Amino acid sequence: MSDRIQINYIYRNIRSGYYSIHKVFRPVEESLAVAHDVRHMETPCFRANPWSVLVNMLWMFFHRKRHVVFHVTGAFGYLVLPLWGCLTVLTVHDLSTLQIEGRKWKKAYLRKLWFTWPLCLATQITCISETTRRALLKEFPFLSDDKVTTIYNPLSPEYIYSPKQFNHDCPVVLHIGTTPNKNLQRVCRALSGISCRLVIVGKLSQQDICDLKDNNLDYINKVGISDVEMVQEYRNADIISFPSLYEGFGMPVIEGQATGRVVLTSRIEPIEEVSGGAVCYVNPQSVDDIRVGFLRIISDSPYREKLIAGGKQNVRRFEQTNIVSSYMNIYTSVLKEQ
Repeated sequence: MSDRIQINYIYRNIRSGYYSIHKVFRPVEESLAVAHDVRHMETPCFRANPWSVLVNMLWMFFHRKRHVVFHVTGAFGYLVLPLWGCLTVLTVHDLSTLQIEGRKWKKAYLRKLWFTWPLCLATQITCISETTRRALLKEFPFLSDDKVTTIYNPLSPEYIYSPKQFNHDCPVVLHIGTTPNKNLQRVCRALSGISCRLVIVGKLSQQDICDLKDNNLDYINKVGISDVEMVQEYRNADIISFPSLYEGFGMPVIEGQATGRVVLTSRIEPIEEVSGGAVCYVNPQSVDDIRVGFLRIISDSPYREKLIAGGKQNVRRFEQTNIVSSYMNIYTSVLKEQ
């Protein structure tokens, strides 16, 4: 077998607006492209209706090829099906699709097409956290332990330690995301009366704007910013606000730690797993608990320094070279099965 291998990375079309999976695997692609034949492929359709699924599956079928590793990076697990007989790696980010509301037939359709059948056919499966891996093995007991491996999301090398003098009088609080699980409404109530500037990344709804005004918060909203601008927002911040109600991984926690910032986040899995304990944990359901967390970060300098030092150590687990090496081990093992 030649040392140089071909790896095709399969993504949902970027027109869907979901950039996170692209962002996770882009550094892996770029690193492996130095020594291997790497191809970035996106589905023609980005929706999940039956017609789009059929078009995507036909597209995938006509790209079948032997001696190539096809890595379905997430979102559309059903793309493993037309690759039956080929070498496939399927990454599972979380099981949130199984919680979708709707009729029984719809839930059964998603379960079979997105999970059960692809999981059966994939040569190897990776999960982005041990929490997801355990949940997957519990939900689908037909899977064997040795078929499912945990490989964390890699930290972009753009996020480097950047010390900053903490602003005690009016700290900059960077809140990442505005979808319901990002818990902005409770953060607004928790920060009411606290001198700070809240920087929010993500499109605000009319209700979000009302919450911000009702709590008399000094805020700035950033929408559609570039990766470079996002890195700068971390550097400008004093505190990273991420008390999510639900997460598949929680990359802002790692990015904040890597930059050298204190992170306020939820005591939930998989955030506890990836944070290494070097964060200010809060109950995301409690406005009072979130408020106490912010106040302790602002007032307790030794506590802040302890969390920053711990975060600096924790992020070593997510360095790009370690993650790329883990994926190469998976690809090599898959090739041995042909």
